[in-house]
Amino acid sequence: MESTPRPLFRKVLVANRGEIAVRIIRALRDLAIPSVAVFSDVDRASLHVRLADEAVHIGPAPSSQSYLNVAAVLDAARRSGAEAIHPGYGFLSENADFVDACDAAGLVFIGPPAVAVRAMGEKTQARRVARQAGAPVVPGSDGPLESAAEAARVAASIGYPVMLKAAAGGGGKGMRRVDSPAGIDAAFRDASSEAERSFSSGAVYVEKLIVNPRHIEIQILGDRHGHMIHLGERECSLQRRHQKVIEESPSPLLASLPDAGAEMRAAMGEAAIAAARAAGYSNAGTVEFLVDNHGNFYFLEMNTRLQVEHPVTELVTGVDLVAWQLRIAAGQPLTLAQHDIAWRGWAIECRVCAEDPDQNFLPSPGLIRRLEQPAGPGIRVDSGIYAGWNVPMDYDPLLAKLIAWAPDRNLAVDRLLRALGEYRIQGIRANLGFFRGVLADKAFRRGDLHTGFIGEYLDRTGGREVPVPPDYEVVAALVAAIAATAAPHPADSGHPPASANPWRSQGRNQLLR
Repeated sequence: MESTPRPLFRKVLVANRGEIAVRIIRALRDLAIPSVAVFSDVDRASLHVRLADEAVHIGPAPSSQSYLNVAAVLDAARRSGAEAIHPGYGFLSENADFVDACDAAGLVFIGPPAVAVRAMGEKTQARRVARQAGAPVVPGSDGPLESAAEAARVAASIGYPVMLKAAAGGGGKGMRRVDSPAGIDAAFRDASSEAERSFSSGAVYVEKLIVNPRHIEIQILGDRHGHMIHLGERECSLQRRHQKVIEESPSPLLASLPDAGAEMRAAMGEAAIAAARAAGYSNAGTVEFLVDNHGNFYFLEMNTRLQVEHPVTELVTGVDLVAWQLRIAAGQPLTLAQHDIAWRGWAIECRVCAEDPDQNFLPSPGLIRRLEQPAGPGIRVDSGIYAGWNVPMDYDPLLAKLIAWAPDRNLAVDRLLRALGEYRIQGIRANLGFFRGVLADKAFRRGDLHTGFIGEYLDRTGGREVPVPPDYEVVAALVAAIAATAAPHPADSGHPPASANPWRSQGRNQLLR
């Protein structure tokens, strides 16, 4: 009689919230690994808490006192008996000190080692690592700038326009575009100040600004035994305020170049692997590149964690990235070779957020009174919400990720539009109509994408939303209400006459129920 194999871990704590915590909990359940959720005061009734096998309260709503509280997270792991911690993305996922703290506590951090997080987490250090590994790097300063005067000297040597960026940051924080020497002083002051507030480090560096590039990233996966592969690219050019909003795989640019596109994918993959190896990397990670209008690509940064947009890669490759994160963290070798990776079809993702497009995308917290999430062929929804849940104002407004897969891009876009038409979120505002407008846009359908696309789209259309298809349940309810208040005909028995077409009669009866 065969014995049941021992799970990879006896128990794993998920140090996150929302849709990514739900995604990880489901992967753990697939692998028969018990899960532990953590939650703040306002997340007590969250979906990830409901789905986990256990849940531990770690503090009040502010993330600094809960999800970013290293001592509280480690104590929750100790009390629950967890062997490992999965950080998801955001919060503690790229904190090298947290990785060290997990090691010191005898816990497995499901992600890269601290040395790799440190090497690639600070942007100027990451640029040096990538350059030494042979990856092309955007011209710029070799380290953090001491002053605005130094920034002006570097900018003059590489040519305007330039971008000042937070050395320790990401997500568009601590970034300022500078088009001439006259703007350096104010931009340096503002970028440094925002970087200090956001990352507790005011260090900034300068980089040549590539105007309207494509933002294309490469997913890598490597084990602790030196084996590493890439899983192709994701096009992440559609951004608003430097935050990605729509992602897809493959890239329309590479797909439009047949043979040259395959060569470019291979070259970007090799550069990504070389940079990751140089940093001593293992587990899942993403190397991001900027691509200019001549097809030249340049290393931008590395995200030493799972990406928000990982589902599009999973759908086109068939590789479960979270499951492999767990296997690699448990010491198992990566059994996939580069020649095993094939890209089939097309996947596109929309980040569904609680925000109001009519009010400059201001957050829209509150009670979700009604929720209907789409389904059907090729549709995946990674969600962290349910009807009756109150969306807090304390965290990122991401509610869910809506992803469509199809054999080709046109059908993937059509399926995504169909799914957006089926999506119903009532009680709060969400950006579903904004996505319907973007996906119906002719330039988007052509694949003419770049990082300034969303800004141009909003200027060109005013953010016009494509109307949602009729909500037939609401229509039926209104018809039923009207029918209930209408005076019946004296001879009306409530049944159709014998001569009535039975198919039409049944359809009418169903509508009025």
